[in-house]
Amino acid sequence: MANEPANPTASTIGPVILLGPPGAGKGTQARKIVEHYGIPQISTGDLLRDNVARGTELGLEAKAIMARGELVPDELMYGIVACRLREFDCQRGFVLDGFPRTAAQAGWLDAFLEKEVFEKSDKPGNPADVAAEKCPPVVIQLLVDYNQLLLRLTGRRSCPTCGRLYNIHLQPPLVDELCDLDGSKLTIRDDDRREVIAGRLEAYETQTRPVADYYRVQRRLVAVNADRPIEDVTAQIFGIIDRHTIDRHTQDRHTQDRQIQDEQKQDSIPRMDASKL
Repeated sequence: MANEPANPTASTIGPVILLGPPGAGKGTQARKIVEHYGIPQISTGDLLRDNVARGTELGLEAKAIMARGELVPDELMYGIVACRLREFDCQRGFVLDGFPRTAAQAGWLDAFLEKEVFEKSDKPGNPADVAAEKCPPVVIQLLVDYNQLLLRLTGRRSCPTCGRLYNIHLQPPLVDELCDLDGSKLTIRDDDRREVIAGRLEAYETQTRPVADYYRVQRRLVAVNADRPIEDVTAQIFGIIDRHTIDRHTQDRHTQDRQIQDEQKQDSIPRMDASKL
């Protein structure tokens, strides 16, 4: 496409937020965005496990809470997410998977991004670099039919040896319940069992759907039909991100042009000669 960025791994993409119920394909699409644009995927689940494994102060606190069967509170998650987003590899952008899960978390993320931009704008440097940092999130909601979700979730299987993923309904192995590569018996995740799925979907409806409403009110939500083949969904997501990037760069240029014009106007204003007073 004529307006498509020449090098997607060189331009600043900004934050990308994927929303959708369990089984909508957020993880799959996040990995494709990472490969195409060269930005990291930030998964709150991975962050929690990493902090617990490394024995960080936040990780130890989260481990104690999860051991009691309780949800990790927002304030603790904010600290973990903030530390990760400040790392160098997030400067061009990042994909958020599993965050924000509530409208309150979405509000915190907006405030965090605004604060980070404000602090960077106070530092000396190229104004163009500061403008490039001002990247509002592109928020993409993956929509999937409820019955299709059930097929995706109840049919998911994985090989405990090589990690290959299958779906007994949509992408079955050659031999029932056995891995095509090494013949290992496939396993099912505990949270993909039918008795658990209903609770996961209900939790999404009551807790996470308001996040979509939060961004919809701000006219920042873009819905994508994720019932289609993976490649088609990926192509549409790339198009959304590319348009978002181009529109933002165009807006940045216009802002810089106005600033230059304002400075030129100030320079052209006649200054009174103090010696004649």
